[in-house]
Amino acid sequence: MGRKNTDKIIFTKVTVVDAGAKGVSVAKAEDGRVIFIPNVVPGDVIDIQTFKKRKAYFEGKAINFHSYSIDRTEPVCQHFGVCGGCKWQNMLYDKQLFYKNKEVYNNLKRIGKIELPEFEPILGSEKQFFYRNKMEFSFSDSRWLTENEIQADDTIDNRNALGFHIPKMWDKILDIEKCHLQQDPSNAIRNEIKKFAVEHELSFFNTRHQTGLLRTLMLRTTSTGEIMVLLQFFEEDKLKRELILNHLVKQFPEITSLLYVINNKGNDTLYDQDIQLFHGREYILEEMEGLQFSINAKSFYQTNSEQAYELYKITRDFAGLTGEEIVYDLYTGTGTIAQFVSKKAKKVIGVESVPEAITDAKENAKRNNITNCAFFVGDMKVVFNDAFIAKHGKPDVIITDPPRDGMHAAVVEQILKIAPEKIVYVSCNSATQARDLALLDVLYKVTRVRPVDMFPQTHHVENVVLLEKK
Repeated sequence: MGRKNTDKIIFTKVTVVDAGAKGVSVAKAEDGRVIFIPNVVPGDVIDIQTFKKRKAYFEGKAINFHSYSIDRTEPVCQHFGVCGGCKWQNMLYDKQLFYKNKEVYNNLKRIGKIELPEFEPILGSEKQFFYRNKMEFSFSDSRWLTENEIQADDTIDNRNALGFHIPKMWDKILDIEKCHLQQDPSNAIRNEIKKFAVEHELSFFNTRHQTGLLRTLMLRTTSTGEIMVLLQFFEEDKLKRELILNHLVKQFPEITSLLYVINNKGNDTLYDQDIQLFHGREYILEEMEGLQFSINAKSFYQTNSEQAYELYKITRDFAGLTGEEIVYDLYTGTGTIAQFVSKKAKKVIGVESVPEAITDAKENAKRNNITNCAFFVGDMKVVFNDAFIAKHGKPDVIITDPPRDGMHAAVVEQILKIAPEKIVYVSCNSATQARDLALLDVLYKVTRVRPVDMFPQTHHVENVVLLEKK
């Protein structure tokens, strides 16, 4: 039932029926219009106040709970509901897996409109917390205030924050005491940096005014216990910079790589920045099945190391290699999948558009004594052409792991032209994957599908698909 309240609408005793895209849940009004609500779980019975109205749906929030879903669990994080991450932390993990699997199936069926085999069971993550190997935090001199702080009307002297952006608010930072996504000493390092900076009056960044010294913090860890810390400064102040960096060396001797950047441009991105080594070495090492992979500040590496190993094993299994195949690994990044499957292939050709990633891939192959992998830089839709194929051989198997946007139509067209016997398509976005599968359907049949959960407590899910010629 709905009733108007000024320019808003209140719906009473509505049952939440589904978990939707982007981590929000779904209810339905009496007239059938969809209502998207955050921080609730399918099975909750709630009153909803809408704050945004569209032609086909509302956006709202729960203002009262009549009963709670049996699929609920108590969030472990004190920042749940305000922080933009871990939106499903209030849902039992087996139900998270259920809705992730459902989303993949719906995308492949509704967008792809293709014939599908029975899905293989979604692979859950053994670690449901403290699984991320990379975290990025922002400094702010005007932190996000809680409702209690605002209502108390007290003077707040310290507005400094080191934490995460409030969703949809580019200049608002939530101060984080403890994050449950990255293993220790991640929290200890972050909290010590903030404490030391406040005590020594090192200024925190102001995004609107583009002022302040401390800008961002990146922490990377490996399953072997190595740690990378990168501090981004907005301006050069050698005395203050060395003060805090030397303090980190003293307090955390276990840091493998301590780096810094002076970045006075309008955004925080590091990819066009000159990264400086302050202490240790410029990279950290990850291991997988005896292979070592160097990770520098700009490297892409799957953010859940243990689950990445499982993902790559499934990819290799789907490829069904015998040792005689030429394999192309598209969007190879730092060559992790290429090198992982190389033991069971005749030759692996990796292609990637980021030059630094290919440099890493070549160094990793050399470090691992792998001689049957070759890596090339180029825009996939340009380099992946007839001359390239003629030079390196027609692939028997193509493995593709594109970014969220999926493959460019020209790449799909070229794959259809080459027509390898098998394609293994790894995706972090099953919607764009489904679009590409529809294009490949003229020549290929999907024979295996297995979703893999790389990101517990969130709605994100990877998916691996095997396509074989019809």
